[in-house]
Amino acid sequence: MNQEFIPHLFRTEYQKIVSVLCNLFGIHHIEIAEDIVSDTFLTASETWAIKGIPENPTAWLYTVAKNKTKNYFKRNDIFEKKIVTEIQYNSALNNPEIEIDLSDQNISDSQLAMIFTVCNPCNSDEAQIALALNLLCGFGINEIADAFLSNKEVIYKRINRAKEKLKEENIKIQNPNPTEIQERIDTVLKTIYLLFSEGYYSTSQNTTLRKDLCAEAMRLTYLLIQNKTTNLPATNALMALMCFHSSRFDARTNENGEIILYQDQDESLWNQELIDKGTYFLSQSSNGNTLSKYHLEAGIAYWHTQKKDTTEKWQHILELYNHLIILEYSPIVALNRTYALSKARNKQEAIVEAEKLQLTNNPFYYSLLGNLYSGDDDQKALKHFETALGLASTNSDKNIIIQNIKNITSKK
Repeated sequence: MNQEFIPHLFRTEYQKIVSVLCNLFGIHHIEIAEDIVSDTFLTASETWAIKGIPENPTAWLYTVAKNKTKNYFKRNDIFEKKIVTEIQYNSALNNPEIEIDLSDQNISDSQLAMIFTVCNPCNSDEAQIALALNLLCGFGINEIADAFLSNKEVIYKRINRAKEKLKEENIKIQNPNPTEIQERIDTVLKTIYLLFSEGYYSTSQNTTLRKDLCAEAMRLTYLLIQNKTTNLPATNALMALMCFHSSRFDARTNENGEIILYQDQDESLWNQELIDKGTYFLSQSSNGNTLSKYHLEAGIAYWHTQKKDTTEKWQHILELYNHLIILEYSPIVALNRTYALSKARNKQEAIVEAEKLQLTNNPFYYSLLGNLYSGDDDQKALKHFETALGLASTNSDKNIIIQNIKNITSKK
C-alpha cells in the first residue's frame, strides 16, 4: 500500500466528515465526532494493509464513518438519554436507522457552518487559526506546532482552550443567515487571510507545509465563493490576492529554502495559470460598491506579477498603497509603501518617508534603509544593515542581510 495515500486521503476527507458529524453532534460534542473519524481512518489503515485499497476508498470511508456513528448511538444509552435533545437532528436520532448525510451538498453546507463557527471572535486570532488548521484542514498537532514554530503541548492546549471557549459561549454550528454573514464575514476572511500569511511568510523551513497552509486557505475561500450567500466582492478579492501571491511561490526560495528577493526572482518560474485565475477573481470582486483591504492588496499583488519593471508599474503600486494606508494603517504597509515610493519617484524622497516611521525594533526597517542608502552613502547603508542583522530572527533573513553587507564591503 502506498505509504503516502492514507495521509493524503486523511487531509482531503477528514475535515469533510468531521464537519458533517460536528454539525450533527453540536459544539459541545466535537470530540465525539473527531474520535469517530479518527477511528474510521485507523480502521482503514489496518484493513487496507491486509486487503488492499478498495476500488472507491472515499466511499469506503464514508460507509464506515456512517456505520460507526450509528453503532455509537445504538450502544451508548447514556448518550441517547442525556444528550440526544441537544443534537440538531434529534427527530432522526429517534429512528434506529439514522441516516448520516455525506452528500456533496451536505458536506459543503456543513463545512460552511464550521468555517463560521471556528472563525468566531470569542477566540484570539492565533486560536482561530490553530482550530481552523485542526478542524477545517485536518492538520495534526505536530504539523500545527511546526507551522507556528511551537511545541505540540502548547498547540494542544491552545486548541482545547479554543474549543472550550466556543462551548462556554454556546456557539451554534449552523449555516449563517444573511445578517450573520454580514456581521461576521470580516472575521472569517481575516482568519483565512492570516492562515494564508502563516504559510506564505512562515519562518518554518518546511516548504511543503508552507504550501499546504496556503492551499488550505485557498480551498476555504473557494468554499465561500461557491456558496451564493458568501460569494461576496471581498471574498473574491481575497481569492485573487492569494492566487497572485501563490503564482510566485516557486520563485521566492532557492534550493536551500532561502528567500529570493522580488527583483532577483526567475520570472519563468511564475505560474501563469494562477495569475490568470487571480485576474478572473479580481474582476469578479469589482461587483458592487465594496472596497476592502483585500481589493487593494490584490491590486498590489497583481502589479507584482507584471514582469516589466517600469516607473508606471510602481506608480500604480504606490497609489494602491496610498489608499491602503488610509483604509487600514499598519507599520508594514507603511514600510512597503516606502519601497514603492523609491521605485516610483526617487530614493531621497523614500528615505525621508522611511525615517519618519522609526520602526527601531524591526529588522526590515533597517534593511530598507540600508538598500535606500546603498550607492549614495555606503557607510550609512552598512550601519543600517548591521543593525538589521542584529535584529533578524531567521537564517533566511540573516543570509540576505549578510549578502548585502558583502556587496558593500566588496566595493572597498
